Amino acid sequence: MNLIKIIIVEDEEFVRIGIRTAIELIHTDIVIVGEAKNGLEFFSLLENADGATADMVLLDILLPDINGIEIVKRLKLEHPEMKILIVSHENTIETVDRMITSDVDGFISKQHSNSETLVQAIHTIMQGHEYFGKDIANIISQIYVAKKGALQVSSLFTKKERLIIEYCHEGLTAKEIADRLCLTARTIDWHKSNIFSKLDIKSTREMVQYALKNGIIRTE
Repeated sequence: MNLIKIIIVEDEEFVRIGIRTAIELIHTDIVIVGEAKNGLEFFSLLENADGATADMVLLDILLPDINGIEIVKRLKLEHPEMKILIVSHENTIETVDRMITSDVDGFISKQHSNSETLVQAIHTIMQGHEYFGKDIANIISQIYVAKKGALQVSSLFTKKERLIIEYCHEGLTAKEIADRLCLTARTIDWHKSNIFSKLDIKSTREMVQYALKNGIIRTE
């Protein structure tokens, strides 16, 4: 029987104890080879013999030192063979989107999971598949629908029109936008008029609000 070697990265000790107990008392094919309460301890573990052989990390992304997203990025570069299962309370749309974009292997939320869900996730991932809890899967579906809608809306505009919308969001005047795009202020006003017509609006403020709401421009 091949053992599945796990590292737990979680800042709350009682959570680490609960995970270890739930796994090792029932499932003989899974062994905990290391525990860390923060990112620095985790990467230190990976430098010793036991940590280096780990197959998967159970990672809470809310840690006191290193942001979980940064840990995922570093792992992908330094240990691309290691599977990553996020186990966290942080399950906002923004966080889930960033985790999916970072190519984690799975994501389950603490508040909607139990020991059976955790072990199922571990086994599923080690079989070469992804695993997302039901609540996370619902969020992923929302993200997909939102991005698809944003793409469809964005296709309404030319590249130049999207640039003008972005510059308007930055607070630039027609003259300043014209200077950046090597056009005249009158031409910028003409493009804005076309955008207003497409959206059936009458002001720059409405245009920017629409663009933010539909993901055409971002606040990041």
